[in-house]
Amino acid sequence: MTTPHQEELLPATRRALLHRIAVAQSEGRAPSLVAAVVRGGKAVWTGARTSVEGHAPDERAQYRIGSITKTFTAVLVLRLRDEGALDLADPLEKHLPGTGVGGVTVAELLAHGGGLAAETPGPWWERTPGSLRPGLADVLGERPMVLPAGRRFHYSNPGYALLGALVEKLRGAPWEEVLRREVLVPLGLRRTTVRAEAPHAGGWAVHPWADVMLPEPLEDLGVMAPAGQLWSTAGDLARFAAFLVEGDERVLGPESLREMRTPAAPAEAADVASGYAYCLGMEIRHQHGRSLVGHTGSLPGFLACLTISVADDVSAVVLANCTSGPAPFTVAADLVRIVAEAEPRIPAPWQPLREADPAALDLVGQWYWGTSAFVLRLSADGLVSLEPLSGNGRRSRFRPTEDGTWVGLEGYYAGERLKPVRRPDGSLSHLDLGSFVFTRLPYDERAPVPGGVDPEGWRGIG
Repeated sequence: MTTPHQEELLPATRRALLHRIAVAQSEGRAPSLVAAVVRGGKAVWTGARTSVEGHAPDERAQYRIGSITKTFTAVLVLRLRDEGALDLADPLEKHLPGTGVGGVTVAELLAHGGGLAAETPGPWWERTPGSLRPGLADVLGERPMVLPAGRRFHYSNPGYALLGALVEKLRGAPWEEVLRREVLVPLGLRRTTVRAEAPHAGGWAVHPWADVMLPEPLEDLGVMAPAGQLWSTAGDLARFAAFLVEGDERVLGPESLREMRTPAAPAEAADVASGYAYCLGMEIRHQHGRSLVGHTGSLPGFLACLTISVADDVSAVVLANCTSGPAPFTVAADLVRIVAEAEPRIPAPWQPLREADPAALDLVGQWYWGTSAFVLRLSADGLVSLEPLSGNGRRSRFRPTEDGTWVGLEGYYAGERLKPVRRPDGSLSHLDLGSFVFTRLPYDERAPVPGGVDPEGWRGIG
């Protein structure tokens, strides 16, 4: 099984990738498994294993992707936010009244922080027709809230049914139609559909104690579709993974995608310990010392994972057609690791700034917060970074604003203002960062250090 770009990986790397999915399919007893690896914005490898002689799937074969659907739904909601149709802090009631859970915010629904029940009432919704739950009241039930809103992460499938209904209300069209028009068509995801289109895999349950199989029902999920309905392929999800990193202004820009990849729900202690966090329609896991962002998915008969190492510029997709078996995230994380370690990312050549701003250049160099030494650097992207010289402590990048200040982009200083303060003669006195004074010398007596500086200055012990 090859792709036009497969030759870009070394033969040893390709063999290691094939070995990993072969082990996963064999030990996981999956009827079939297909995978893809993305680097530099395109698929550089695909592979497949199957129990059916001569019928191995390729990157065009559809599988159900389960909850990876949620990431697509989240993209639609972020588009509405970017257009000004809603704010993530808006209560649901403002746009979709009458649900009975209208106090929950849009952001809380996206991040599974709204306290809604994990599943719908009644029979197992993933294995029964959506016609049994024709309306939102049917998927919410009499007790839709099981926890206080905003207090903790609690995965909720009905929450994404509400987000799908929100998209329909604000767009005036079915979720399926909006998704196709605003995401699938612009990104060229022609094999991602709400209902199966040949060629597609059948869903199977593999007996836990015998090498026999049972076909799983393929149900239409109805109003629960925005939580897990989609069918897709390794090829389409490879393109979607590239979009989730790079963005596409026709759909969603890089800044909004960075926001989607940022943790947004209060994690439980066990999640903190395991390195798991939920973002806005995406989840972060830590494996092999890497931060991996994406989503897993499952429906009866299918397992799926899309995961991305932004730092390594490597993504992986794994799809299998069994209810349980290979662990898709573990396999996908291993595919990322194999490529990242065997063929590490080659950085782009260093380039100087095209034009240096004298005011920005005046800021660079060593600074002190009290007696702690920091350095401020100006990079070719026009940002400045503040880093502790000891290697330990608070650090952040800052972007310039029109009023001459700089806004923190991450960590403790995210959203905080760094303000250069000048003396009457125009020389730089100090930096004010959220009331912290950074000076060129430790406790510089020429700067307004809070609490003042002892007039006798530095001294020895005698």
